[in-house]
Formats: sequence, structure tokens, C-alpha cells
Amino acid sequence: MKPSIHPDYKEVVFVDVSNNFSFKTRSTINTKEKIVWEDGKEYPLAKIETSSESHPFYTGTQKIMDTAGRVEKFKQKFGARASGKASVKS
Repeated sequence: MKPSIHPDYKEVVFVDVSNNFSFKTRSTINTKEKIVWEDGKEYPLAKIETSSESHPFYTGTQKIMDTAGRVEKFKQKFGARASGKASVKS
């Protein structure tokens, strides 16, 4: 790798502000805040609003749309008009 063209890849602590869940990983993000982690060392701190601990997809609280019901309702309402084809006379 060429020197001085790549960002600094370091360990960073991310904190989910919605539920105070935190994890340490490596990143190139630049932060102004620091935090002392469980191992006693100081790491850059990045605050995030959603993580796997609070996102509805991962927590199982995601709402599933009833698309089959919507399709049937559409067919009942517009089925006769939408399925009828206009005849072309020569």
C-alpha cells in the first residue's frame, strides 16, 4: 500500500443512543469524543441512532404488509375494467 493515502483504520466504540447498546469494531470514522471501554483502554466514540439491537428487522417487531389482501381488494374494485381489453377494428 502507498503510504499516506489511506485513512487511519482503528478500533472505535459505537453506541446506540436509543438503548445504550455499545460494541467495539474497527473503522475509519473520525470522531471528537472518546470513551473508556471494558478493557480499560480509551477509544474514539461514535454515537449511532440504530443498531442491530434496536432495528425492527433484527428485533422481530417489523410490520409485514398484507400484499395478498391488497391485490384481492384491487381486483374486486378494478378487476372488470382492468381485465377487459379494448378491441381494435381494422
